Amino acid sequence: MVDFLASYGLFLAKALTVVGAIILVIVAIGAVASRNKRDSKEGYLSIHSMNETLEDMEHALKEVVLDSEVYKQQLKAEEKQEKQEAKARKKALKKTKSQPDAEPERKRVFVLDFDGDIKASELEPMREEITAVLTMATEKDEVVIRLESPGGMVHSYGLASSQLERIKRRGVPLTVCVDKVAASGGYMMACLADKIVAAPFSILGSIGVVAQLPNFHRLLKKHDIDYEVLTAGEYKRTLTVMGENTEKGRQKFIEDLEDTHSLFKEFVGEFRPQVDLEKVATGEVWFGRRALEVNLIDEISTSDEYLTQACEEADVYTVRYEYKKTLQDRLSEMSIKTTDTLFTKWAGRILNSHFLAK
Repeated sequence: MVDFLASYGLFLAKALTVVGAIILVIVAIGAVASRNKRDSKEGYLSIHSMNETLEDMEHALKEVVLDSEVYKQQLKAEEKQEKQEAKARKKALKKTKSQPDAEPERKRVFVLDFDGDIKASELEPMREEITAVLTMATEKDEVVIRLESPGGMVHSYGLASSQLERIKRRGVPLTVCVDKVAASGGYMMACLADKIVAAPFSILGSIGVVAQLPNFHRLLKKHDIDYEVLTAGEYKRTLTVMGENTEKGRQKFIEDLEDTHSLFKEFVGEFRPQVDLEKVATGEVWFGRRALEVNLIDEISTSDEYLTQACEEADVYTVRYEYKKTLQDRLSEMSIKTTDTLFTKWAGRILNSHFLAK
């Protein structure tokens, strides 16, 4: 029996190794293919009414919880109200046709999502979403960005911030909701908003600049390996990974960091003049409640609460620009999910056995 279990365990280990290797190959092929084709792929707008989603959820709950007769009566009353509202909208539409310059009676809220990584990869779909929204958004409407980002590359987040600035230039009210984190480049984007709404324990701030790189010069020197860096221009290269770094180059690198930090502070100061930059532009982060005290945000709330309340007085739409997924994309996503599930299960078993053994 012991021999059987040992053989079975060895077979299972080999099988998992083979499956893991196949998954990694599929992931690599899918990633390369997606990266090569992303620029040429066409996408499409996916638009959903949050009002309708909330109504469907409410009806699904009421149908189960309420007495059937009570639910039917409420349903009839709602249908009657919907007919009245439809007549009012029809009347308003006629008025709009007869008066082309008339503003819509009901406010519209357009919700965009930005989940940022170090390269601000979500920038591309967000550009398309903003372009689409600005074709019809007015000063009476509102754009809400659900923003999550720990920051990343300066130039990437600088461009992402410029995209949000397009909304402000058109005079459309801009709100940024932060449920988890908007730090460094993430806060660079958030500070453009007319209103920043954050959850109580979300992380905000980190108004600073960081750069780090290893240097292998002494290791190469120890093994008698020369590495030459040839440049034209005194500061074409300041610090290197392989070459010998000089104090002069190091000082220039620090000066560039300080200049970037100054630009960051000027940017925040321009859009949030109520912030005391000397106090907050230290690279520190604040939780939502503390961020409110130092004027990094304007309101404590989750995006769910903010948007649910908005549905009471406005038509709320989620707008997402999505790329058409190829077979390779789907295989890549499936393999990533499978790998993540397997890893999570095995990690959990290892931890459980570790604690049980103790």
